[in-house]
Amino acid sequence: MSRRAHLMSAAALAVAVLLATSQTVNADMSKSVIAAFRGQLVISKGELPAGKNDKDTIAKIKKEQIKVLQGTKNEDVTSWYFSYTAFLNRTGQKSLKMEFMKGGKLAADKRLDSIDPKSAILTGDIQINEDEGLAAGNTYTIQLVTSSGAVVAKTTLTMK
Repeated sequence: MSRRAHLMSAAALAVAVLLATSQTVNADMSKSVIAAFRGQLVISKGELPAGKNDKDTIAKIKKEQIKVLQGTKNEDVTSWYFSYTAFLNRTGQKSLKMEFMKGGKLAADKRLDSIDPKSAILTGDIQINEDEGLAAGNTYTIQLVTSSGAVVAKTTLTMK
């Protein structure tokens, strides 16, 4: 393997690790904003905006939420990249699994580690592609699931 190919491989691995990470963001949102979205997984193209007050913040989050995500084709494989904010209906987990369900069957999943078990909000970025089980044109129920199988946040998303 050439030095350039080795460096590109190492860079790709670093990006993959980064994209499957998550962080908690409790301090930025009030209890009423958290309550308005409890149990929901908000998919967006970037970080969620803050408003002048709770009502404005809720309206801005709803405006940023996407239900259809356009993929990027690289050779013959389509990839999707998105940001998520999960308003957990149950805390206490150090890791969760993000499941992409199609017709009640698991199509793909991503593991989310290093979660603050006390936080009610979880944010991060995901990159996933067709080689991992998704297909363009399908709508998936995306859910965050605990190790015991409890769903703590979910949404639907159509991959284009």
